Amino acid sequence: MGGTGSTSKHLDRLADRLAVLAARRSRVAGGFVSQPEPRSIGLPARGKQLLAGNVLLAGHLVEAPEQLLWDIPSPDPAFSAEAQGFGWLDDLAALGTKDARQRAQAWTWSWIDQYGTGRGPGWTPDLTGRRIIRWIHHATLLLNGRDRQATEAFYRSLSRQAGYVARRWRSAAEGLPRFEALTGLIYAGLSLIGMEALVVPAATALATACDADIDAEGGIPSRNPEELLEVLTLLTWSASAMSEVNHPVPASLNAAILRIAPALRALRHADGELARFHGGDKGIEGRLDHALAATGVRPGATPSIAMGFARLAGGRTTVIVDASSPPGGRAAETAHASTTAFELTSGRRPLVVNCGSGTAFGTAWSQAARATASHSALGMEGSSSSRFGPSGQSLDHRARVGAARLTAGTEGADLYLEHDGWLASHGLTASRSLTLAHDGRRLSGVDALTALTSDARRRFEDVMTATAMTGARFSIRFHLHPEVDAALDMKGSAVSLALRSGEIWIFRFTGKADLALERSAYLEKGRLNPRPSTQIVLRGEAHGFETRIGWTLAKAKDTPLAIRDLEGIEP
Repeated sequence: MGGTGSTSKHLDRLADRLAVLAARRSRVAGGFVSQPEPRSIGLPARGKQLLAGNVLLAGHLVEAPEQLLWDIPSPDPAFSAEAQGFGWLDDLAALGTKDARQRAQAWTWSWIDQYGTGRGPGWTPDLTGRRIIRWIHHATLLLNGRDRQATEAFYRSLSRQAGYVARRWRSAAEGLPRFEALTGLIYAGLSLIGMEALVVPAATALATACDADIDAEGGIPSRNPEELLEVLTLLTWSASAMSEVNHPVPASLNAAILRIAPALRALRHADGELARFHGGDKGIEGRLDHALAATGVRPGATPSIAMGFARLAGGRTTVIVDASSPPGGRAAETAHASTTAFELTSGRRPLVVNCGSGTAFGTAWSQAARATASHSALGMEGSSSSRFGPSGQSLDHRARVGAARLTAGTEGADLYLEHDGWLASHGLTASRSLTLAHDGRRLSGVDALTALTSDARRRFEDVMTATAMTGARFSIRFHLHPEVDAALDMKGSAVSLALRSGEIWIFRFTGKADLALERSAYLEKGRLNPRPSTQIVLRGEAHGFETRIGWTLAKAKDTPLAIRDLEGIEP
């Protein structure tokens, strides 16, 4: 099996190389017929870091003040991919100083010299599409003050990259990689003199990808909210670029934008940030607001269900719950065992979170972050609700949600979920009930493990006999945001949670379990190391055919309905 994968990768690299060689014969663009506005957003602070020689890519910081980017030894493939995608160009453009322009030009033309012939790790359809977009967005910055020879080299390289993507976009994986490749191709066709013939085939392919990869409710197969945001961003860029030159926008593209916008609003917490599930983070600063504004879709009633997530909202509080099975197919390689996990945000302050994606922090963190124990959910000791298959990478054994109900109750929104993640191993069906009060001041939950059928009871009894009655230990975890101060209260029977806004929340529980505060980690993109945080843990054992633990998260009685929260969240 490994040999087959290695052969496939070798053939892909060979096909990429042949496509680059063929693209050398492409007509060289004579300039820009039109240039889209630079819509990609960068951060001036990161631009300053780059100028100082502090290169932070894919979670790796390299200090190289006197080196060109391409002369820096790459710590891993993710670092190299992020460099080759030219996202850092957004940050230098956002800074906009003379030094930033000179650095951007030096790194770009050194890339042309070193990789422009088609060699190196950056010649994949998605990375090339991403690079084309940045070069076109920031062409004014890049070409400012350059002589004729340098300008011709720029257009020659851009034309070759477009010719390559035109030949190889079909090899890009379905989903975000294909959207990146096709958006780059549309940009090249609309912007470059002599590339007009690229637009119609690329726009048609993009429309087909929208129909294939974006479902009727605006979701994508990976169930990654941040990836959905990136897809919407690319679609709005493509649609805007076509509209600006009066090129017809495919109906399927517009329809996909209309479907995605409300789905993203449903996946957005009260603080304006995305929920963090299945490898997604909260998104690049400002991107969600810009993407939603660019859709032109007026906010309507926010859906309660989107992309398999349930959204409960009351007052200034939002709760977003993973109410579906982890994704399968290619997305199973990045999926998390997070079924029934939730996040809670009060106003501008996250309270309960998931640990996040560990991809930027190495293999060990990447694997650990996908486990049920890294989410705010119930988990059996030593066993996630969904588990890896033989490859050790893909969640082949995925929990199946057997019941999901979201109703409007007398006290607030009621959500009930159950799944079979431990049915085969323990004979137990896991369920979670959540009720968010209308005013958002109280979230009530019940987590249960139940042997529902005679076969399930026999299985449970077998497990208990084989393990001397110790085989059904469980824990219910509530990971807290790093800015939440937690302390055991009421002689260790409750937890007091203080937010920086001044709000106080109290956690209590009922049932047979032990309460503890333990260390946790908040995994956030753009940081060198995980942020230390705290988790509330309830530990217990299921001895009978039904075990139920109730719990509440409620604002303290003296916490006012609305607090003027003006303090910015620290980076």
